[in-house]
Amino acid sequence: MEIRFLGGTHEVGRIAVAVKTKKTQVLLDYGVMINHEPGFPMHVPPKDVDGIILTHCHLDHSGAIPIFHIHGRKPVYLTRLTAELSQLLISDFIHLSSYYLPFEYLELKTMMRNCVYTSFDEEKKIGDVRFRFLNAGHVPGSVQVLVEAEGKRVVYTSDFNTVKTQLLEGAFKDYGEINAFIIESTYADEEHTKREKLEKEFIENVTEVVERGGTVLVPAFSVGRSQEIACVLAAHHFEYPIVLDGMAREASRIMMNHTEFFRDPRLFMNAIHGTSWVEGWRDRRNAVKKPGVIISPAGMLKGGPSAFYISKVGKKSRNAVFLVSYQIPGTPGRELLEKGMCVIDGKVRKVKAEVKHFDFSSHCGASELREAVKNLEGNPIIYVVHGAEGNCDRFAKWIKKNVGFEAVAPKAGDAFTV
Repeated sequence: MEIRFLGGTHEVGRIAVAVKTKKTQVLLDYGVMINHEPGFPMHVPPKDVDGIILTHCHLDHSGAIPIFHIHGRKPVYLTRLTAELSQLLISDFIHLSSYYLPFEYLELKTMMRNCVYTSFDEEKKIGDVRFRFLNAGHVPGSVQVLVEAEGKRVVYTSDFNTVKTQLLEGAFKDYGEINAFIIESTYADEEHTKREKLEKEFIENVTEVVERGGTVLVPAFSVGRSQEIACVLAAHHFEYPIVLDGMAREASRIMMNHTEFFRDPRLFMNAIHGTSWVEGWRDRRNAVKKPGVIISPAGMLKGGPSAFYISKVGKKSRNAVFLVSYQIPGTPGRELLEKGMCVIDGKVRKVKAEVKHFDFSSHCGASELREAVKNLEGNPIIYVVHGAEGNCDRFAKWIKKNVGFEAVAPKAGDAFTV
């Protein structure tokens, strides 16, 4: 079996992995890099691809798949929830992209018509390649993939989180004996705050701000983080008004039809029903005048209704902005965190509101990544991907030294035989 890395090597974004046997070629994810202009993985002629397996809806994993539906009809294997959330995110990507994309809404429609819905633990076949989905614990509907072909077993973790959250169960870890393990390394160098401690601090801080008459803006990703924050507030019996805005509303609407993916479906439904959904500008203006919590994308303050909210909430010291997502360098969220500055009324100004970061991550931290590798059975070769700023190399070195498995941080275009 040949494994070829097409993107997502030494970087976070545009991940794509090709798995090839003598008869079949399958792609694991095919995402985009969203910088100022979209970046794509290495090209694979669609005629050479027998099927695409999509692990979850985030654009760095899903965003370039419509390329395979310009002239063809390639099957895309994914969970039903991932399909609906991918349609939402890719549609928004097409709508917002001011750059030329090689596909349009028509190709997205064709992609949706060629989805093959696959459940956890259900075995599927593409040619002589068999595979199964295992829970990834990353975002609702996300999976790891166990691929079996030519007598070999390969696991692709994609983005995964082995820690249980209010929203999701932790990732599946009992793979049995495997020959190769393709693992992300987003936080190979960083530990996350323990969940109980993090939630307690978050709830205490939010409650304090609201009880002094302030409004808390929580800029959050539409898919996963927004719903998790709502669940955290519900689990801790937060009694003040909570407002949900932006694409998080549509994502939540989709998720409400797929509650089997959640750790505690009742908590999830109570959390979403406990929020007020913003229907228009009047609701937005009212939300910033009242003490309470506003959960709104974009998670890095890069557009979305949160850009409006920051201009109102940021002006008063009794308010707060609590960032709960990773802030990429150069984004307004990172600028706010490091310099306390943000664009308000068209000018860069000092934000008077209290600003804090709470590390609600949906990825494994360093110790969870290490634990995942230490517990592997067999003598697998480890391929480290999906990490920026040297994390792929660092983690591969750590594995070799401390676990003794062969470990590689591949470059784009590298191919290996398992």
